Amino acid sequence: MTRAPDTDRADVIVIGAGIVGASCAFRLAELGRRVIVLEREPAPAGGSTGRSAAGVRHQFSDAVNVRLSQASIAEYRTMEAAAYKPIGYLFYVPPDQWDAQMRAVALQRSLGIDVRVLDPAQAQAIVPADAQGLQGATWCTADGVVDPHGICMHYVARARDLGARVLVNRDVTGIGRVGADGLWRVHAGDRVFEAPQLVNAAGAWAGRIGALAGLDVPVQPARRVVFATAPLPEALRLPHPYPLTVDLASGLWFRSEGERLIFGLSNPEDTGFEEGIDWPWLETTYEAAITHFPWFEHLSIDRKASWWGYYEVTPDHNPVLGRMPGAPGWFNACGFSGHGVQQAAAVGRLIAQEASGQVPFIDIDALRIERFARGAAHGTERLIV
Repeated sequence: MTRAPDTDRADVIVIGAGIVGASCAFRLAELGRRVIVLEREPAPAGGSTGRSAAGVRHQFSDAVNVRLSQASIAEYRTMEAAAYKPIGYLFYVPPDQWDAQMRAVALQRSLGIDVRVLDPAQAQAIVPADAQGLQGATWCTADGVVDPHGICMHYVARARDLGARVLVNRDVTGIGRVGADGLWRVHAGDRVFEAPQLVNAAGAWAGRIGALAGLDVPVQPARRVVFATAPLPEALRLPHPYPLTVDLASGLWFRSEGERLIFGLSNPEDTGFEEGIDWPWLETTYEAAITHFPWFEHLSIDRKASWWGYYEVTPDHNPVLGRMPGAPGWFNACGFSGHGVQQAAAVGRLIAQEASGQVPFIDIDALRIERFARGAAHGTERLIV
C-alpha cells in the first residue's frame, strides 16, 4: 500500500470532540488504543455540547435509553467537573398520554429508578401550574442538570493524559478505504490520517461524515432555540430552583438557570443547518407556555442571554450506536436527538468495548442502524431535553 504524504497513523480515528466523541476517545485510550480525535471547531465542546440545555434524566420510555442515562448519571455524580445538580424533572401529563406515561414509570421502577406519580395538587406544590387538562405528573429527584462543557473537557484531558491526540480546526473533507488491510483514510485540513477503526461522533454532521465514505447514516441537523428570561421577579421566585419541567401536552420545557429561567419548544419544521435564533418562534413557544403556566406573562426575555444550537436527529429520535454493516472498523455514536449529554458517559464505554472486541455492558441491539432496514420510523421518545 502506498502511504499518502503527511499521513498520521492511529488505531482509531474519532471524528468529533463534543461530549460523545471525547468520552469515546477517553475510553478507547484507557484500553490502550492509539487515538486521534478530529474536531472541525477551534476547540472541543464548540458545537452542540456547548449549547446544550444540560438536562439529564432517567425518565425514558424504553429500557435501553433508561440504562444509558442511568449509567451516565451514576458516573456524573462522582465527577467534579460534571457539577451535577439533582434539581429533578417534572413531567406534567395530559389524559391522552397518561397510560403510556404509567407504563414508562413501571419500566423505570423495574430498573431501580425512584420515580413518583403525583396528582395535580402535589405537582403544583413543586411548580405552579394551571392543571386544567392535565391528569397528573411524574417526578424524579435524581434527574437534573450538569455542566456539559466541563464533562467534555474532563474527558479530553483524560484522553490526552493517556496519549490521545485531540486536533482542532480539522474539518473532514474526505474519507475512503485504502490498502489490503482496509484502513480508513481521512482527509482533514492539510493532513491525512489513517486507522483500521473510525468512530463517527460528529453530531449534527454525522450524516455528512457518513456520506463522505459512501455510507447512509440517517442523522440530520435540527436547529433548537433556548430562550432566556431576565431575572425572575420576586413574586415568582420559589424556595428551590425550578426543576426541568416538561408539559407533555405541548412539549414545552423550562428550568432555572441562576436567577432566571431558560425554556424552549422544538419546532418540527426547523430542520437543516439554519443559523441564528428564530425569534418568530418565540411567539409560538410563549403561547404554549401560558396555556398551563399563565405566570409566564410576567416574565421578560433577555435576548442577549438566549442561544441556539443543533440537535442531531434520526427518524425515530433515538441514537445510532455500534458497528456499521458492510463497513468493517466503522462505528457510529451519533443521532442522539437531544440526549447526547445525558448518555455520553455510557456511550463512550460501550463504543470502546465493542471496538475492542468486548461485549458491551449494555445491550445496544435496539439502537443499531439495522433497525431502519426493518422499518423503524417513529420513536416513542419525544424531542425534549
